[in-house]
Amino acid sequence: MAETLRQWANAGQTPPASRKPNLTPISAPRGDLAEFLFASYPSERLNSVILPPLIAEELAHIVFETRMREKLEEKGLKPRRRILLSGPPGTGKTMSAHSLAGELQFPLFSVMLHGLITKFMGETAQKLKLVFDAIKSTRGVYLFDEIDALAAARGDGNDVGEARRVLNSFLQFLEEDTGPSIVIATTNLAEILDRAVLRRFDLVLSYELPDAASIRQALERRLIGFSHARLSWEKVTDCAIGLSTADVVAAAEDAARRAVLGDRNSITTVDLVNSLERRRSLQGLGRSANATESTSLSSKRPRKAASVSGQGRGQRQEAK
Repeated sequence: MAETLRQWANAGQTPPASRKPNLTPISAPRGDLAEFLFASYPSERLNSVILPPLIAEELAHIVFETRMREKLEEKGLKPRRRILLSGPPGTGKTMSAHSLAGELQFPLFSVMLHGLITKFMGETAQKLKLVFDAIKSTRGVYLFDEIDALAAARGDGNDVGEARRVLNSFLQFLEEDTGPSIVIATTNLAEILDRAVLRRFDLVLSYELPDAASIRQALERRLIGFSHARLSWEKVTDCAIGLSTADVVAAAEDAARRAVLGDRNSITTVDLVNSLERRRSLQGLGRSANATESTSLSSKRPRKAASVSGQGRGQRQEAK
């Protein structure tokens, strides 16, 4: 009876406040992998990235294919898993990888090339093998940022034997990869990539500098909470042509900071134009005669739709 009374008394007590558990990553690199593989869990979604319609459509279909993997495999098909993103800096390549991982709710594993590439013969290839073993065993999105450090063309007269061996190992690992993970590589210099690398990717997407519509979309999205109804969008977008999306967003933030510190809740055309010009000057992209020809020409000539390679086999992106 005493034991029964004790149990009743304990059952009637208020349960102790639950402690907040210490969250640990579901997947985190261990051992040697931790030196050159960084895990994160992005919350971005595809609709949070400003992309050309064709590229946004292809990435959305990658998500759909991955989710319907079993249905494809019933017919002997596989979802596309190896994607190469090419284009100027600041156009959304890395953000696309983050949003793809966030959309699929996969961990994002960023391969840190400074820890991967070593001066010792054979060690880089061994580390690459560890990465691709992880790709096979741990599902996620694996990002090789600025892949040209690994995959520059062979036989250009400046490479060494070890660089060729590393590239050959990378190509072999890509070819043998049958795991459930998505491999994304980015480059600013597609023209220097080895042709064999391009053939290993299922999809090649070419990113370009934003047009006037994309510039306005980026500015409006970043300036939510500020009054900008009286902006002259034609002047603003004309001033921003030739800048990357990242530069446009940074200029919007600069104008917003100056407005807040000036006790204003409105953004004027002059605010944005001045911030865009400061950003252009800081990036060395001035419109003077010393400006790079590619930047000025690409901002004025008619823009073509982003090139999308559905198969990514044997196709090479043309140098702009």
